[in-house]
Amino acid sequence: MSLTGTPFLFTSIALVTVALLLPLLLWSRIRGPMALRHVARVLMLLFAQTTAITLVFVMVNNANNLYDNWADLLGTGNHVQRAADLGKDGTGGIQVKALPRVRQTFTPADGAGAHTAGGVRVTQLRGRVSGVEAEVYVWLPPQYDEPAYRHRKFPVVELLSGYPGSAKAWFGTLRVHEQLLPLMRSGQVAPFILVAPRTNLIAKVDTGCANIPGVVNADTWLSIDVPKMVTDNFRARPAPDGWAAAGYSAGAHCAAKLVVAHPDRYRAAISLSGYNDPIGERHSLAARSLTLRRENNPFMLLRGYRTPPRISLYLSGQLGDGYQAAVALRALAAPPTTVRAVLIPRSAGGHSMALWRPQIPYVFTWLTQQMTGTAVTGTAPRQPWSDDSRPAALASGTSSPADVARRR
Repeated sequence: MSLTGTPFLFTSIALVTVALLLPLLLWSRIRGPMALRHVARVLMLLFAQTTAITLVFVMVNNANNLYDNWADLLGTGNHVQRAADLGKDGTGGIQVKALPRVRQTFTPADGAGAHTAGGVRVTQLRGRVSGVEAEVYVWLPPQYDEPAYRHRKFPVVELLSGYPGSAKAWFGTLRVHEQLLPLMRSGQVAPFILVAPRTNLIAKVDTGCANIPGVVNADTWLSIDVPKMVTDNFRARPAPDGWAAAGYSAGAHCAAKLVVAHPDRYRAAISLSGYNDPIGERHSLAARSLTLRRENNPFMLLRGYRTPPRISLYLSGQLGDGYQAAVALRALAAPPTTVRAVLIPRSAGGHSMALWRPQIPYVFTWLTQQMTGTAVTGTAPRQPWSDDSRPAALASGTSSPADVARRR
């Protein structure tokens, strides 16, 4: 039975109902020695507590897509087939363009939101370079199958989930495709192909989107294998001008890191409540040594360029949850690198899907302008919060812009 399926949810509800009825019907009817009666009643109470906890977990998991399947929950899933040392550029000397065409079979995806707004499709991809084998979800914009666009190639956004988290969360809890569909039809947002690859590749740890020889090549999986598969199977624009990355939480760190590290593969990034130093996620493999932290820190990577890369970053967050990292990157950026840092007030809520969901229309409007160089059609979605960093705008009243910039 699927962890995220409707049958398991209904089974959990049924078990809770039974657990509530058992004490009401049997509590005073239990016969036998006193010790046996006490044991039976304790077991009924434990059964009621266990089923209640299970139902709460199922509802929270379905709402936030934290664990995609039983293997993710139990820590038995491993999607790494091999992890060779691929060198600094993550290719291992392989000429990626010379590799044979990747031909994939796609099927309709399951789960919340998977059948709405035209439907989401999924495929199981074996990364030829990274050694990763995992699922990739794809959603095509409404224009993709229209006759007027049959010769047109479309820009692509890689959607990266947090940790723990499922790639399906973008289409389920965040409803990214449902929110963007009418905006794409009206011309307010460009017709992006949305691609959500699995980012949780090893049980019980966050890869940090890093390449770690002998452990995982998550960077290569996301920045080489997945893009090649997409461009080989769909009318996708080539890198770097046609590609962007977007993420929330640990996925926000990944999005910024991938774009800063690979300006030859991506043009823009959206980071929602991210961080620069991988130590921001205590379960991150990239936080296990000072060298890995530096190699996977967007701030350190950007500071290491002699010539600033032509990339655009949109980073939003609250004080203590992403905003300091955003301001640090903005203070460091020099043309043609552009960084937009947006402060979200604490009154908007905490580190959750409810905070990130309302940002989607605006950030994709921003991304449209960065990727196409043209203004949106019609009335643009309103920015939910200001990017003002004056002391008066800082919700806690305890930080100044200078202090925020120092905390990177």
